[in-house]
This record gives sequence, C-alpha cells and structure tokens, in this order.
Amino acid sequence: MNTDKPQPMLTKAPYVFARIEPAKASPAFDTYWRFATERQSIFFHRLSGHKQPWTSDPILLTYKFTNAYRASDRVSQFLIRDVIYRNDLPNTVDEIFFRIMLFKLFNKIETWQMLEREFGPITWEDYSRTSFNNLLTNAKSNGRTIYSAAYIMPPGTKAFGHASKHMNHLELLELMMAQRVPDRLAQLPRMQDGFELIKSFPTMGDFLAYQFITDINYSEITNFSEMDFVVPGPGAKDGIRKCFTDTGGLSEAELIRFMADRQEIEFERLGLSFQDLWGRRLQLIDCQNLFCEIDKYSRVAHPNIAGISGRTRIKQKFRCSGIIEAPFYPPKWRLNSEQGLHHTESALEL
Repeated sequence: MNTDKPQPMLTKAPYVFARIEPAKASPAFDTYWRFATERQSIFFHRLSGHKQPWTSDPILLTYKFTNAYRASDRVSQFLIRDVIYRNDLPNTVDEIFFRIMLFKLFNKIETWQMLEREFGPITWEDYSRTSFNNLLTNAKSNGRTIYSAAYIMPPGTKAFGHASKHMNHLELLELMMAQRVPDRLAQLPRMQDGFELIKSFPTMGDFLAYQFITDINYSEITNFSEMDFVVPGPGAKDGIRKCFTDTGGLSEAELIRFMADRQEIEFERLGLSFQDLWGRRLQLIDCQNLFCEIDKYSRVAHPNIAGISGRTRIKQKFRCSGIIEAPFYPPKWRLNSEQGLHHTESALEL
C-alpha cells in the first residue's frame, strides 16, 4: 500500500435496489452517503468551534470539497448575507436582481468587494457601465483575477461583440434589466419557468441558468421549492456515472430526485447519523452538488471507477480559513431565528 496517498473511508459492497431495477449501484453509491454525512459533520464541528482535525477521513483532510448543502458554502453565504439581505441597500425587485446577477456573473467575493470600495453601495440606479468597465479593466491589467474558477463563464463575444469578457457580461446584465426579467420572474409559478427565462438569454446554457435561478431563489423575488426542478451539471453527470453501473433507463435528473427522495432510507441502511440543516432535508440542488463532489472524491477513493471526463486527480487542496461565521439562510426557510442563528451574530474562531 502506498502510504503517501490518502486512504478512503471504508465502503461496503454495492447495494442493488430492487425498486429501481434494472438500475444498479456501484461501491461509490454507498460512498455518496458516507461522504454527505462526514462533510456535514465537518460543517457542524467548525460551527461549534472545535479545533482541527474535524474528521479522520484523510481525503477530506487533504482536499477541498463543498458543503453538503449548497447554501452553506462560503460564496453562497456571502451572496445571501452581504449581497441579497442588506438593510443598507434598496430592496426592490429590480435592485435585488441586479445585485444577485452582478455578483454571480463574476462569482468572486473579492470582485464584489472591490466594486464596493470604489463605488460605495452597489445599486442599479447609480450603475455606470463605463465606470464599472474601467475599474474591472484596470484590475485585470494589474494582474487581478476578477472571475471565480468555480465554473466557466462563456466570454459572450459572439453575442455582444466586445473583446473583454466582463464588458459582454455587463451588457448581458443590462439586457436582462431592459427586458424586465426581475418583474417577469416574480410572476412565474415554477422554478423551471424561471430557468427557461434565464436560459433564453445569450451565453446562458442549462448549467448556468440552473445555478442562477437557484441563487435568485435565495431572495424574495421568487419562492420556488428547491424540490421543484433540477438540472445535472457536468460534474454531477460524472458522479452519477460513478455511482451507478447501470441507470436502468432513468435520466440523470430522475436519479438525482431518487437520491433526494430516498435519503433517510439510505442513511438508515448504512447506519449513518446524518445531521441535516436544522430540519431541512437535502434538496435537489444539494444532491446534484453531492454528485459533483463524489466524482472528485472517488478519484482517490475509487480510482478504478471511471467517470465521463476521465479526470484522475483532485486539484484543490484544503486550506483552513480559520474563521467561519454563524450561517445566515434565506429567512423564508425559517432556519435563522428558530435555531438561534442571527444575522448579526459574531464569527466563531476555530
């Protein structure tokens, strides 16, 4: 055994589900549930102020993975707390949508903070494409990265004609505002309708449109259930391929829903004590994201199980930030005051 490499959590033989025959699970299927449990346990250990190590799993100690719940991740928390629910910023539908999309087009906390330092409160009313473009262009010229590497934003040059990617995205946002997307979204009954509206704009494919409608739905603009609709991204498709040796004709979206519907049964079957989000079950978006993470985790835990992409390494190593704030979730979820979580609660030092 090569002791230099992290060793995975123990896994059992694959479990074949009679109820979804002829779909068949691989050993990574059980690992999916063990990973979700352990990653959520790490989240609560950190919130409780426990010192490292928060897990005995060497893969989770070595590499970076997102939380079991998407809304608990650092960028989502910043979006919810510091972009959407701001008492010092206008709370009209137009203004909230503008802030969400401006933030998410770059998806980088440091870019938002740079804009705020330069322009003060970020509002649609005071927005200037020229001013924003000049600042972003100068930042790039000085070697600053203005986009997150979490997912790739199409450059938009074909649609909008600008050489600079950020200029095309500013124009995309202006187009959405001009076509009254915030008001139109507020009138829609289903998440899929919102997804289709976002997807109708240039550069917006399935994956981005689903991610953006999920982010918009953190606000009060819409009130969709996160169990309404799901779109598997490339990473999730890889994870699904690794968890199932045979999908039995079920679509990837159907398999994600299967995981969400069956979660309590699977945790019980494996003897796992999964600590949910103060009564909130894993939603479709969370199960979709967990497939992305199990794709990465399996590169070390199950190197002989092939996915679609053929990737064999996990690029990002875990680096402890040292501080995690008490989480703040969309108030409509009723997780904040009922669980003693407050927007103004001070950070917990680990």
